Amino acid sequence: MITDTKSIDLVMLVDDNDTDNFISKRIIEITKFAKEVEIKNSGKSALEYLEANKENPERLPDIIFLDINMPIVDGFVFLYEFEKFNESVKNKCKVIILSSSDNKRDIDKIVNNDHVIKFITKPLTENALNDIKATIA
Repeated sequence: MITDTKSIDLVMLVDDNDTDNFISKRIIEITKFAKEVEIKNSGKSALEYLEANKENPERLPDIIFLDINMPIVDGFVFLYEFEKFNESVKNKCKVIILSSSDNKRDIDKIVNNDHVIKFITKPLTENALNDIKATIA
């Protein structure tokens, strides 16, 4: 079980794959990693959620698990748009790439982004969540 060093209230899963979202949500719930999980099936709907809640810090996610490969607004476009938010949003929301991609060019491009704190290969696991807790503690 995860030791609670820093309370994580809200996690957002941004992935167009419903099965991946289901698995990730279950592991977050089972490990009590976060109190609440918000699921967005596209980068566009995730950006709209952040825009709608930018003045409401308690509704902003502490962690955003972001898939790279999605139609229309993929992970790269999401990060480009995320950069435009004010500092309070960017400081609150830590972005973790959760992807099945092992394309080195994608990984290199994404980990050099200032807002990405970690790259995890799917599926999300309890060990990965423990590493995240240790990183943000």
